[in-house]
Amino acid sequence: QVQLVESGGGLVQAGGPLRLSCAASGRTSRNYAMGWFRQAPGKEREFVACVNWSGRSTYYADSVKGRFTLSRDNAKNTVDLQMNSLKPEDTAVYYCAAAVSSTIVGAATRYDYWGQGTQVTVSS
Repeated sequence: QVQLVESGGGLVQAGGPLRLSCAASGRTSRNYAMGWFRQAPGKEREFVACVNWSGRSTYYADSVKGRFTLSRDNAKNTVDLQMNSLKPEDTAVYYCAAAVSSTIVGAATRYDYWGQGTQVTVSS
């Protein structure tokens, strides 16, 4: 079992930055791909970004490419999502997830563990 806890959400003005962090605990000795997803009110959960177990391979949704950067620190069991140039449409609850995989994983259905989520609100 792996427990995931997100932090760093909040209210930010459009154009501003925000950094989310996900801390993993439990059985973290296995190789996990890590991902971030988000869900806005009335919409389905959507993929944001993912990173493979080593941190060398990342993949981003087109809507955040060039604005968001994902990084992981396996020594600390953390995964951070640096979000720059935020837009009102980025407003959502952001979820951290872990998949038992050595490669990057984009599909939400392949993730095995999920955090509780953290609210990000971008005001215009």
